[in-house]
Amino acid sequence: MKTVLVTGCSSGYGLATAAHFLEQGWNVVATMRAPQKAPSLPTSERLSLQRLDVTDRDSIDEAIRNALAAFGGIDVLVNNAGIGLFGAFEATPDRTIREVFETNTFGVMAVAQAIVPYFRERRAGTLVNVTSSVGIVPMPLVSVYTASKLAIEGFTEALSYELAAFGVRTKIVQPGYAPTTRFTANGSERMSGLVPEAYGPYADQLLRGHAAGKTSSELDVARAVMLAATDESPRLRYPAGADAEDLAAMRQASRGEDYLATMRAIVGPKSGA
Repeated sequence: MKTVLVTGCSSGYGLATAAHFLEQGWNVVATMRAPQKAPSLPTSERLSLQRLDVTDRDSIDEAIRNALAAFGGIDVLVNNAGIGLFGAFEATPDRTIREVFETNTFGVMAVAQAIVPYFRERRAGTLVNVTSSVGIVPMPLVSVYTASKLAIEGFTEALSYELAAFGVRTKIVQPGYAPTTRFTANGSERMSGLVPEAYGPYADQLLRGHAAGKTSSELDVARAVMLAATDESPRLRYPAGADAEDLAAMRQASRGEDYLATMRAIVGPKSGA
């Protein structure tokens, strides 16, 4: 029986991923900053709830030790924990930029660094880093968030070459926009005041476009994570959700100036916006 450790399981993709792996018969170590406020997960002897804050290296090390004690090994690590940000770059305080990178970038790297020696010594293991469809196509008004996720895209690809000789696989799952997650609610205080009046019409245009277009669901992401975790091929990236898949197809079909022209037509400010 295989074991997966998932970060950021208090809601959204992490919660759905933990539940999906449980349904598929895996041992699951579901981690979050406050397990005493644990969400509704099925009671199971194959489930271990652990505290893990990706910005606290001691909590990372302790969660990994507890996972090994509970199940005797870890086969897959899913780096899912992250925070969102929507707003104009010029209005985003430096402290907020650093807060986003501390979780989305440095936190992911810290958890990876903690598990890699274990995987390397076993000469087996899979590291799945959950990024975003902004890693496929960068989007406006999420420039800081995009930067934090693109950093992990490059990090994961580089790491895939670095660890291949030890039998360790690294994968990237790229979720699209999921309106049913708590992306906005969880960051409402962080995002307050980040859309100045001058950007208001453009922000409304973008939000209307998201609402009218294809989206992703938590289950889409959980299934993509499962595929990435069990796929022994050299494949690196896994778009998750109908919108992410469409963006991946568009990015593959359009190159250079054609791609830029396509993107400007899709997300550029419209007349009257």
